[in-house]
Amino acid sequence: MKTTIDLPDPLFRRAKATAAVRGITLKSLISNAVEQSLNVEKKDWRAMLQHLPRVDKETLETIRQRVEESDRDDIKLQKQVVLQKP
Repeated sequence: MKTTIDLPDPLFRRAKATAAVRGITLKSLISNAVEQSLNVEKKDWRAMLQHLPRVDKETLETIRQRVEESDRDDIKLQKQVVLQKP
């Protein structure tokens, strides 16, 4: 797919020179850089998920119920505040 990107002149010159030194096209250099950047983000996201604690279904249900209770309490309080306004 063709696209147009706007690079600052110094970055463009460095990229063009780097591609020439490596013996590849500028297109290949940019494609590889984008691919590598996306892969790093993908790995970081998966690594982050591995460190999250696991929650069993019973605990998850308890959390859900407490959130619902808290929401009901918040709504009650908001209604009281609205009713007290002059």
